[in-house]
Amino acid sequence: MTQSLDSRTSQPFIYRFFGGPPLAVIGRLILLSILVGVILAAIGLDPWNVIESVERLIEHIWNMGFDAVRWLWRYFLLGAVIVLPIWLLARLAKAPRGL
Repeated sequence: MTQSLDSRTSQPFIYRFFGGPPLAVIGRLILLSILVGVILAAIGLDPWNVIESVERLIEHIWNMGFDAVRWLWRYFLLGAVIVLPIWLLARLAKAPRGL
């Protein structure tokens, strides 16, 4: 599966530089850039003011502070009310009978 050094050097420079067919690599880079851009926009980053956007994001996370912890704790307790008894019953059902 690995290419020998001779076969890699016999490929045109542009293929070696891009790591494959140039149009395919450029197409993947465009799609990946759009995907990353959507994700960064969803968390509030702006490409024109990256430093200011990162500062805003950190400030927003800081301001959420304990509200996020309380929110997470509430959902944990809500789920644990269902999950833990089911887990305990499943463990008891699989327990050895000799004890």
